[in-house]
Amino acid sequence: DVDIVIGKSDEGWKVFIINRNIAKLENVMVTSRGYGETKTEVQKTSTLRHMIPYVDPGMYALIEPIDESVFHLNNEYWVSYFIDGQVYDKKFIFVPDSIVEENLTFIEELEMKGILHD
Repeated sequence: DVDIVIGKSDEGWKVFIINRNIAKLENVMVTSRGYGETKTEVQKTSTLRHMIPYVDPGMYALIEPIDESVFHLNNEYWVSYFIDGQVYDKKFIFVPDSIVEENLTFIEELEMKGILHD
């Protein structure tokens, strides 16, 4: 019950984590990176690491802004967190060209449109 959403607002595109658990997520670590290939070259972004102290049940947290120039890549978010002292992790991958206007849906927790990866 942890989801990653790429939301679109007037300020641009941003990546959020949503906690739909009944328990608090603690020491949330998120690594993000982009990678892919064109006909002529391999492309990749830097790996970024984000630490979020906690995400309460039913709440969300901003991970990072994301630029449209990387939407043609695989955008990977590897999330690790603790619930009651037990570690969990999950990998979310937004495949190339999946971050498009046609895939936007209303995300209730964020009160904005976004692309949900659960």
